[in-house]
Amino acid sequence: MALIITDECINCDVCEPECPNNAISQGDEIYIIDPNKCTECVGHFDTPQCREVCPVDCIPDDPNHPETKDQLMAKFLALTAK
Repeated sequence: MALIITDECINCDVCEPECPNNAISQGDEIYIIDPNKCTECVGHFDTPQCREVCPVDCIPDDPNHPETKDQLMAKFLALTAK
């Protein structure tokens, strides 16, 4: 399942550089996550790095993009062309 950043985001800028897939970018008001690039760090790390560094815990699963670990791994492989 891709992740989403809620409106509790304080724009602290710590999540964006932690994303290995460059899925996080500055939106109009808060940071946003591109669900086509988000793999929850599957293939890179054991846990989503954006969640690890977020000081306000505003990055839940995106219910609009349910994916299994196998689907996330397939997305990782496609994104990294491995």
